[in-house]
Amino acid sequence: MRFLPSIITALTALTLTSCSTTTAEQYEATALTSYTWQVKYANDLISQPQPRIETFANTSMLNRNGFKPPGAVVGPDDRGLWWPTLPPRPNVDEVEQRKKSQEEAGKPELVKDVQYKLTYGVGNTQNTLPTNYEVYRQVVKAYPQRTPLELILGVNDNSVEKAEPVSK
Repeated sequence: MRFLPSIITALTALTLTSCSTTTAEQYEATALTSYTWQVKYANDLISQPQPRIETFANTSMLNRNGFKPPGAVVGPDDRGLWWPTLPPRPNVDEVEQRKKSQEEAGKPELVKDVQYKLTYGVGNTQNTLPTNYEVYRQVVKAYPQRTPLELILGVNDNSVEKAEPVSK
C-alpha cells in the first residue's frame, strides 16, 4: 500500500502530460450527418448475442460551421444540424437476397449517425482531428467573428476535447 501515493502521482503526471492545448485563429468544424439502412441476420435473432449486420443504402450531408449545406432539405434539428434526405428503404427481395441458409432476417433499421471533425491551422500546418458536439457548437458560435479558440487536445493529441474562446 505504500506505493499507492507514488502510483497516483505518476498516473496524474502521465495524464497531465498526455494532453496539450493550442490556440487556433483559423478553424473549421464539420459534422457529417448520415442515415444508413441496416438489417441484422442470425440463426436466432433473440438469443444470438452478435448478429451479422448488413448495410444497405445510405445518404450523408456535410455541415460546415453551422451553415446550411447546399441541397439541405431537413433541418436544422434541435442540435443545429442539417440532414440528408432518407435513403431508399431495402425491400423484402433485397433483404432476403443477403440471407444465408438457416438465418433469419430482422427488420430494416434506419441508423442515424454524426461524425464531428475540427480542422485548425497552427503556423503553416493544418490538422484535422475528430471532436464532439460541444466543440462543434463552440466553433459555430465563434466562427462568424473569427474569435480565436483555445483547443484542448485529447490523449496523444488525437482528438479535440474542448474549445473555448480566447479573451482579447
